Amino acid sequence: MDFLSQHALVGGSTQGIGRAVAEELAQRGATVTLLARNAEALQAVADALPRPRNQLHDFIVADFSQPEQLREQLHSYLGHHPKGFDILVNNTGGPASGPLLDASIDALRAAFEQHVICNQLLAQAVVPGMQVRKHGRIINIISTSVKHPLPGLGVSNTIRAAVGNWAKTLANELGQDGITVNNVLPGATVTQRHTSLIEKKVAQTGQSVAEVEAAMIQQIPARRFGQAAEVAAAVAFLASAAAAYITGINIPVDGGRTGSL
Repeated sequence: MDFLSQHALVGGSTQGIGRAVAEELAQRGATVTLLARNAEALQAVADALPRPRNQLHDFIVADFSQPEQLREQLHSYLGHHPKGFDILVNNTGGPASGPLLDASIDALRAAFEQHVICNQLLAQAVVPGMQVRKHGRIINIISTSVKHPLPGLGVSNTIRAAVGNWAKTLANELGQDGITVNNVLPGATVTQRHTSLIEKKVAQTGQSVAEVEAAMIQQIPARRFGQAAEVAAAVAFLASAAAAYITGINIPVDGGRTGSL
C-alpha cells in the first residue's frame, strides 16, 4: 500500500486515532495535511511525521465547532493548493456522554454541526478535485454505535448514525467517479476519550479504574482494548488501491465486541 504522490487531509490529527492515521499514511509515502484547532500542537505533529520520501507535511487550523471558519480555511488552503486532496479522513472528538433525554437541544445541534455539517463542508471542498482525477478516498472515523447503540452515549449514538447514513448516501452518489466512501468504527480504543469515559464511570460507580476496565474487557472477545495504530491500519487499507471496489460499508475495529454482523 504505497501512497506516493497522494495528498491526505486528516481531521482531529493532533492526538489519538487521528494522529495515528496521519503517521500511518505519511509512513506509506503520502503527503499529509493535518486539520485541528490548536496551531502549536499541529506544528509539533507535522514536524514529527515520517518523511520517507521527503514529503512536505503541513496543517490547517480550524475549529469544528465553527463550521463557517472551517469553510473559509479550506477555501483559502485550496486556493494555494489547487490539486486538492486524494484522501479525506473525517475525524473529530465525540460528543459528551450521558443519557439522551438529559441532553439539551443545544448539545444535539452542536454535535450535528461538528460531525455532519463539517463532514459535508469537507466533502464539498475536496470532492470536485477527486472527480476531475476520477479517484478519491473518503474515510470517516465514527463508532461501533452505528451498528449497536452504546449505553450512556445518547447524543453520540444519534449523531454517529447520521454520519453513517450521510456516508452511505455519498458513496452511492460518487461511486461512478472512482471515489469510495467508507466508515471505520473503532471499539474501545486507548485514547484520551477512552480514558475520560473510564474516569466518568469510576466517578459514577465508585469502582476502581482496574475494576471498570476489567468489566469492559470482559465484553470484548479479544479480551483487550484496541490501539490507535490498529484503527489507522484499517484506514490505510481503505485508502489504498487494493480497496478500490469497497465502498459504502462499515468496518468495525473492535476486537469482536459489536453484537451484530
